[in-house]
Amino acid sequence: MPTPHPLPPELLAAVKRHWGFASLRPLQERAIQAALGDRDSLVVLPTGAGKSLCYQAPAVVRGGLTVVVSPLIALMKDQVDGLNRIGVPATRLDSTLTNEERTIAARDIRRGAIRLVFTSPERLINTDTPRFLRDAGAHTVAVDEAHCVSHWGHDFRPEYRQLARLKEFFPGAAVHAYTATATDRVRRDIVEQLGLHNPDVIVGYFDRPNLTYRVLPRVSPLAQVQDVIDRHPGDAGIVYCLRRKDVDDTTTALQGAGYKALPYHAGMTPDERRRTQESFAAEEADIIVATVAFGMGIDRSNVRFVTHAAMPKSIEHYQQETGRAGRDGLPSECVLLYSGADFLTLKSITEKSAEEAGASPEYIAASLSHLNDMARYCRGAVCRHKALVRYFGQEFEAESCGACDICLGDTAEVPGAVVVAQKILSCVARVKEGFGINHVIDVLRGAKTSAILSRGHDKLTTYGLLQEISKEDLRDWMYQLIGQDALRQDTGEYPILKLTPRSWAVMRGESPVRLIRLAEAPHAAGRRASAGESPGKPPAALPPGADAELFEVLRQLRRQEAARAGTQPYQVFPDTVLAELARGRPTTEDALRRISGVGDYRLQSFGRVFLNAIIAHCQRTGLSTDVPAPRVTSPTPSAPVKMTPKKELAFRQFRKGASVADAAARVGVTVATINEFLADFVRTEKPASIFGWVPEDVCERVAAAADIHGLARLKPVFMELNGEVSYDHIRVVFAFLETQGPSE
Repeated sequence: MPTPHPLPPELLAAVKRHWGFASLRPLQERAIQAALGDRDSLVVLPTGAGKSLCYQAPAVVRGGLTVVVSPLIALMKDQVDGLNRIGVPATRLDSTLTNEERTIAARDIRRGAIRLVFTSPERLINTDTPRFLRDAGAHTVAVDEAHCVSHWGHDFRPEYRQLARLKEFFPGAAVHAYTATATDRVRRDIVEQLGLHNPDVIVGYFDRPNLTYRVLPRVSPLAQVQDVIDRHPGDAGIVYCLRRKDVDDTTTALQGAGYKALPYHAGMTPDERRRTQESFAAEEADIIVATVAFGMGIDRSNVRFVTHAAMPKSIEHYQQETGRAGRDGLPSECVLLYSGADFLTLKSITEKSAEEAGASPEYIAASLSHLNDMARYCRGAVCRHKALVRYFGQEFEAESCGACDICLGDTAEVPGAVVVAQKILSCVARVKEGFGINHVIDVLRGAKTSAILSRGHDKLTTYGLLQEISKEDLRDWMYQLIGQDALRQDTGEYPILKLTPRSWAVMRGESPVRLIRLAEAPHAAGRRASAGESPGKPPAALPPGADAELFEVLRQLRRQEAARAGTQPYQVFPDTVLAELARGRPTTEDALRRISGVGDYRLQSFGRVFLNAIIAHCQRTGLSTDVPAPRVTSPTPSAPVKMTPKKELAFRQFRKGASVADAAARVGVTVATINEFLADFVRTEKPASIFGWVPEDVCERVAAAADIHGLARLKPVFMELNGEVSYDHIRVVFAFLETQGPSE
């Protein structure tokens, strides 16, 4: 991938002035280059990676008019209000505008006073809006939530399909498509449907390292939901339910238990939904219990937990919905409560809805494929971060993510899993593959039901073989076997268990299987209470040295200032800024200006009142002020490198200046192994330069990211660089930086 040319100084100045960011991420730079160069593009960046800035910043410095296509009026309104607040002229054209508002918007667009105009696909397709905008000088079109254009996407919308006419509406205009979730197949479909010409396809790394994923058997849903909420006292969270009735029942129960929870679903009136959204955005309510109808129009960055009380319809939905947690980059938790019945329920709903809507066979097939993928994820026994990243066609190289139920030890392998599986499969065979899960469980547990006794199944050799195992565990293990293709479940009205070729291989001991269950010990995120930690903010959510009490003081102040200014709290300062204020405790406007995320508008509107609060708090508590950012220092020196014959041969090759590829060939090891040898060589022999093995520009980028994240872990730097620099290169650069001593 070519390195983009440096961005013009006036753009970087505008980003700092309006948004408060001193720099951009590499993929943001590349997306902005495409916009500035009038080249079509498809930009796929995870939630929280800054997609909106990719079309907003170029519009500010280029002049003219950028048209933004957005699916939700609430989303348009939030973006327009936010842009105008920071000094970026924007407007919207939608059905909620009064005649006077519509007249003012049209006048401002005509006289060139607007840089971004937001509108819906329906308005572009069904009215003369395209002609009006074209005559007003529209030269760029940004399509937000572009996955909605694809039949293969998780949220296909017919009106988006008609955006294929954008090139007809705006001849010569560049079209840029933006989405947070799209597999390779969906990306190709977006390019084709929108008629993008030689687009720059920019795909970020899909992993969200600040999120902890958990998939747990749904045993006692309300108690499990409350368990998650109680781990995040005072924090914002979303609880997703499958049905409207589930939303209402869960909300009522939570409110009765004293939680500040509100419902949200399509059965409520527009005014009721609006009040719920506004209460959540204004931090008057902590918890929203919702169907998937909720979320796209909400721009609250400090959601700390997302709980799914049932399986989502697709991995894309799951990625998008969990992506609403931790958008500010701070640690957050995502818990999915799963039952094997979820797949059958969703399959029935999907088929019935598709039949009523007259959906195409291709759409139905895609929807069922998405369901199967999601069910496999829920039943899987591999690292959740790895499974999600691989689904989107990328690799996850770390051995353990340290942030999911599998890697944290929330689950444990079932002892003798193969024998247990053989007993289950043998029972399915003994009942002649003619019964469903519940009946097979009853046989294995030695139940004396009329169905068993009347059929003589109490005489089977498998009767009572697993009587010590709970129904919940047996049911879960059967679904795990289905997920490993060691068992199959028919999809008729009465789902019957069937054997597969792999079933017989398992019974013959020729094929391994893995079964997992919840560990006995409480999982990592639930250990705070027993460890005697404060019931306030989770310590991991604040940087080292930050004062938790001051952070909470600033959160309360933010809420007051937002109410005074008639805006939302996150538009005053996001949690990331408050966290840095609680750590650095600045007392001057110059010090405040240097914090990322503090632009001119925020400084002028809110700077002084926050500085006064920090000064007062520090005087009362005796805390130091104007604390500089911590310097990056080398980690403790590692133990001496253990030499092997192959490593010694590699060292000799490196001394001669051999490249990585040549050294790997001569030593007879993989490139990954030779890079590990190279890192040891750099630490041991401390060469003056590593540019012969790692390009200079790559070294500079890794070093800059290490200034932010330190040298303790590779993954944060890999993420900071959007996955554009390999772990091999990062490892070698880290080794070199460790030899340089503390930065001065």
